[in-house]
Amino acid sequence: MKYRRFGRTNLQMPVLSCGGMRYQHKWQDVPWSEVPPEGQANLEATIHRAIELGINHIETARGYGSSEMQLGPVLRKLPREKIIVQTKVMPQTTAKEFRQIFETSMAYLGLDHVDLLSMHGINHRGHLTDTLKLNGCLAEARKIQKEGRARFIGFSTHATTDIILDAVNTGEFDYINLHWYFVNDLNWSAVQAARRHDMGVFIISPNDKGGKLYSPPDKLVKLCAPLTPMAFNDLYCLGREEVHTLSIGAAKPSDFDAHITALDDYERIAQVIPPIEKRLRAEMASILGTEWCERWFEGLPHYVDAPGQINVMEILRLWTYAKSLDLVDWGKMRYNLLGQADHWFPGENAGIFDPNAIKTFVQKSPFAQKIVEILHESHEMMFDAPKKRLSQS
Repeated sequence: MKYRRFGRTNLQMPVLSCGGMRYQHKWQDVPWSEVPPEGQANLEATIHRAIELGINHIETARGYGSSEMQLGPVLRKLPREKIIVQTKVMPQTTAKEFRQIFETSMAYLGLDHVDLLSMHGINHRGHLTDTLKLNGCLAEARKIQKEGRARFIGFSTHATTDIILDAVNTGEFDYINLHWYFVNDLNWSAVQAARRHDMGVFIISPNDKGGKLYSPPDKLVKLCAPLTPMAFNDLYCLGREEVHTLSIGAAKPSDFDAHITALDDYERIAQVIPPIEKRLRAEMASILGTEWCERWFEGLPHYVDAPGQINVMEILRLWTYAKSLDLVDWGKMRYNLLGQADHWFPGENAGIFDPNAIKTFVQKSPFAQKIVEILHESHEMMFDAPKKRLSQS
């Protein structure tokens, strides 16, 4: 395992983290009697495999159902000083509610402290307001920190970049969990801002939301050779010193294997990644044109201001990579969450919209005349049936 300084926390963070949202029994709290012995054995084996590999950062959340409850007995048997434990609590309208949820987390984990406590999902302005207001969630988290029950305070986010930047630039947070990888460059300015504030940077779901890379299309496999698409994306992200760790949402012990293999080329990132990236971008440009690939996002307001809250920017991003790199299955997985996933993946799909209103909305885009047509094509290409988030399943 390789390690990086996790910003001003000064924690030595493994470049791969063990995310806790895929090995638990249920997305809701359940009594222990409902947890199958084989399911708990799998979770324990997954954690032990992570530790064996040097992945000593275990990340979970109150919103991950039975994850904390099932993790507690495993974590309590590990040397506390050798593991980095993170949990997350959603922003609440009152500090009292935030504290109550935190206490539930700690009761399940059975630890006297967590190393990292996150605001789980500063996903819109209201969440940021509830976090920062006088006697709000951040103030309560600071009390928890003073009590010695959380060492560092950060936040996770699925928000638009402007909101992420506003949160980062408060200077109040020690680290951030956010989306950034090859198929989503939109948050790079937020990653850079986090670096300026010496924050730890944790990348959320680079393998699933970053392209469904555990099941890549043949075209992507060929373009990424001799690496796998998953190894390419890992090293693409880790090729930036601003990035410190990538979440591996393991469901079983063997899910770490492909990522460990990627680290064989860790010391050669500067040699192995640029030729692959060049091939990928050349293929995209040959299909979509260089100008589109370099400028498709320019002049696009965020979904909150769009007619019918159509998430134009997100739809164009999905279309860009689905159309050029055959990432259609991934595009469908994400596209069909629009309108179904609340603030975790906000905005609506392009099933029904007023073309004239959209043209007015995107008038500052260099591609304003093409966007209505692309929205129609996107819906035809990717609409399948409305999906639910895992936590809603």
